[in-house]
Amino acid sequence: MLEKTYEPAAVEGRIYESWQNARAFAAGAGAKPGAETFSIVIPPPNVTGSLHIGHALNNTIQDILIRFERMRGKDVLWQPGTDHAGIATQMIVERKLMEQQLPSRREMGREEFLRRVWEWKAESGGTILNQLKRLGASADWSRERFTMDEGLSEAVRKVFIGLYEKGLIYRAKRLVNWHPGLETAISDLEVENIETNGKMWHLKYPIEGSDETIVVATTRPETMLGDAAVAVNPEDERYQHLVGKYVILPLVGRRIPIVADEYADPEMGSGAVKITPAHDFNDFEVGVRHNLKPINILTTNGKINGLAPKEYRGLDRFEARDRIVADLDAMGVLVWVEEKKIMVPYDEKSKQIVIEPYLTDQWFVKADVLAEPALASVREGRTKFVPKSYENTFYAWMENIKPWCISRQLWWGHQIPAWYGPRVNTDPDFGRLDAGPKCFVAANEEAVKEQARAYYGKVVEIHNSGLTSTAYQQALVEFESAQRDRLDPTKWASLKQTDPFAELRDSKVPLHRDEDVLDTWFSSALWPFSTMGWPSATPELAKYYPTDVLVTGFDIIFFWVARMMMMGLEFTGTEPFHTVYMHALVRDENGQKMSKTKGNVIDPLVLIDTYGADATRFTLAAMAAQGRDMRLAISRVEGYRNFVTKLWNAARFLEMNACQRVGGYDPKRNELPVNRWIVGAATRAVAAVTRQIEDYKFNEAANAAYDFVWGTFCDWYVELAKPVLQGEDGPGKTETQATAAHVLDIILKLLHPFMPFVTEELWAETGKIGPARQSLLITAAWPTGGFEDAEADAELNWLIEVVSAIRSVRTEMNVPAGAKIPLQIIGAGADTGTRVESQLQTLMRLARLESVDYGSDAPKGSAQIVIGEATFALPLAGVIDISAEQARLAKEIAKEAGEIEKIDRKLGNEQFVAKAPPEVIEEQRQRRQDAVERSEKLAAALKRLS
Repeated sequence: MLEKTYEPAAVEGRIYESWQNARAFAAGAGAKPGAETFSIVIPPPNVTGSLHIGHALNNTIQDILIRFERMRGKDVLWQPGTDHAGIATQMIVERKLMEQQLPSRREMGREEFLRRVWEWKAESGGTILNQLKRLGASADWSRERFTMDEGLSEAVRKVFIGLYEKGLIYRAKRLVNWHPGLETAISDLEVENIETNGKMWHLKYPIEGSDETIVVATTRPETMLGDAAVAVNPEDERYQHLVGKYVILPLVGRRIPIVADEYADPEMGSGAVKITPAHDFNDFEVGVRHNLKPINILTTNGKINGLAPKEYRGLDRFEARDRIVADLDAMGVLVWVEEKKIMVPYDEKSKQIVIEPYLTDQWFVKADVLAEPALASVREGRTKFVPKSYENTFYAWMENIKPWCISRQLWWGHQIPAWYGPRVNTDPDFGRLDAGPKCFVAANEEAVKEQARAYYGKVVEIHNSGLTSTAYQQALVEFESAQRDRLDPTKWASLKQTDPFAELRDSKVPLHRDEDVLDTWFSSALWPFSTMGWPSATPELAKYYPTDVLVTGFDIIFFWVARMMMMGLEFTGTEPFHTVYMHALVRDENGQKMSKTKGNVIDPLVLIDTYGADATRFTLAAMAAQGRDMRLAISRVEGYRNFVTKLWNAARFLEMNACQRVGGYDPKRNELPVNRWIVGAATRAVAAVTRQIEDYKFNEAANAAYDFVWGTFCDWYVELAKPVLQGEDGPGKTETQATAAHVLDIILKLLHPFMPFVTEELWAETGKIGPARQSLLITAAWPTGGFEDAEADAELNWLIEVVSAIRSVRTEMNVPAGAKIPLQIIGAGADTGTRVESQLQTLMRLARLESVDYGSDAPKGSAQIVIGEATFALPLAGVIDISAEQARLAKEIAKEAGEIEKIDRKLGNEQFVAKAPPEVIEEQRQRRQDAVERSEKLAAALKRLS
């Protein structure tokens, strides 16, 4: 016997354990041999993370697809795992060391620090996956992967070496986003530009050899110490006479040129801009165009370095800013200071550290080469974005792709498989020349030593050959070229031995491994195939790769989606997925982005604790409209918790009325129209939900299921069937009991991908009577087929329409709930007459009618409804005060008109529209639409009484 109420907390853990014990999540569970495959790889959450509302939405959608396709008999794999999240994880562990007053990572050394990171990962790394289990995620946990597992690390090394050998990975000095706190390069994704109250300092630089000056403006005056030029637009007549001349840089005394470049906008400020190639991305490009030498004036931790005047050396960048501004002012160089809103790049995690553009040696991928096949895949339709509009975003990024900086100055992550030795480029006549390090790239140190022995052996051979100076140098050049060394010359301390080849002859060449690690996105770019065993030719790789669909957020199209496509095509020859479903952002009920600062964050674990996982999941699915941000209100979750309760109560009602499955039941043999109708309605609901899930329209699928279960089955079928179920035994009752149980089974299957816990529990409970269940619901067959009866549909739909219309009128006119009222039908045809006769008792019961008569004219004071050819009149003169009701309705209409006028004034105010946040404007438009709809309903009600 079902409990009176459904308690999610008492059920969910037990149900999940039963799924795991049955290995229902395992790849291929329940599938027949040779079944079509369906696979998804989870966007690997960071080991630093816990479940937030975005994760809950993302994984709910994935689980809906997985459960749906598993029930359709496919061989399903949902591949789970986590990402090592290099910078975020290292930050957490370093902070913990500081809080515990332990030695810093540099004090304890790399090996000990990494031991502590692995220790932390073992303790906390699985937090989010365990929370996903509470959500109901049915991933194959036996196949859980971590981006730093040995198998995945092998894949990373193989990809790095493969790209290096093809010339697609190289090392160069370029400008990158630099984190002065962690002293590492970071990706664009780890930078958040925040609008800040700032200043614009306007400075006048003196023109060499004249009394003239040129005014430039900057928001970062400390960077002027690294200025390499002043740029003016070539079309700007004010400055054409200055192009080619020089200014003397204040405080520094350096002579820098005035160059003509279109980057300078004549309409902005003075039209002249200072160019600091080492500290601004745009300036770097100007510097390249004009062959300007970049001058880096910062240390890795954000202090002024030795290239600046000595009075500023060692100062923190912001302390130096204040000192420099004061000195410029004292010199008379500071013209004026403008208060200005500026965008400042901050560390995305802490939002405390200002990120610097910084010139440094890094490893890069030639992303433009890898981008072409990925672009072709989308253009030719092999990979599709849902919604399709995101393809434009993909094109915009990929067609303008820049080199990808893949190195990070961290310790936690995949250490770059590169070693350095001395580049021996020696002329016997002049002794050793230090020309930078020789780079060796290989999977391990033994392979590197093999390369080094070959390289240095060749050098010794050339040296011992006694070639003349010129021939010797030429041989070395040719050898270097053959080795395809792509490393730019960098600083390297000379070995300073007397005999330049002593180390070579003694096989004691000093090799030093690159200390940098790879960007975390490098390893996650391999996720779809590395998790399945690549580079080994595993059965899983052959069966489940490429995957079917990727479910992810719009904010990482470039950072992850595009890179997976590039790497998948490069190393497997195939796109890693045929569809990319982009879900939107979850906002609060007012359309505001959730943030801890605003205090509007909704914790999905709190929702699960309070309302249950099913209500939480169904809410997210029902609101997941393609291409539209979700406004999540707690009231919606409460509403869908009531839906779970409604389903439970309906099942309990059927149980109490002995509705049970019958062996050999065939719905086509049903005699009663109500039973033939509900089977047809179920058939249509299955088709609608199936189609909408296939089209990734999860909100429409959820709402189609909701409308059928609550609106059609619970509200109408159960009510229509009550007299039969509670009446005398007979064929009609037996048929209705079997039909109700049959349709409940369809409902449980239909709702299972959305609400897995309550449906599995009801499946088990309702399976205790009648034929034995053949499986858990999770691996039961998705409902298909069925039949429809047009005649039964027409009759029951007519009945529902009439009853619904009468109920609406009763509500609109404030008819007391207990009052029974007469109904007069005017102009009824033969079909209507037959239906009234067939459904008379049901019509009177559900519409609370006193009597049903036919007439030629509607009585005075009647509310009238037109359905088909007939008019249904409800004489209300003796039930309500018609005049008072007309006055009330007119007053309500006037009130709504006033509200509409008030909103129109707001939306017609240009200043309001210009200044108000988009979510406020959208809220006003929604309020107007609601008011219009209410007004129309009230007007219709008033018309009925006129």
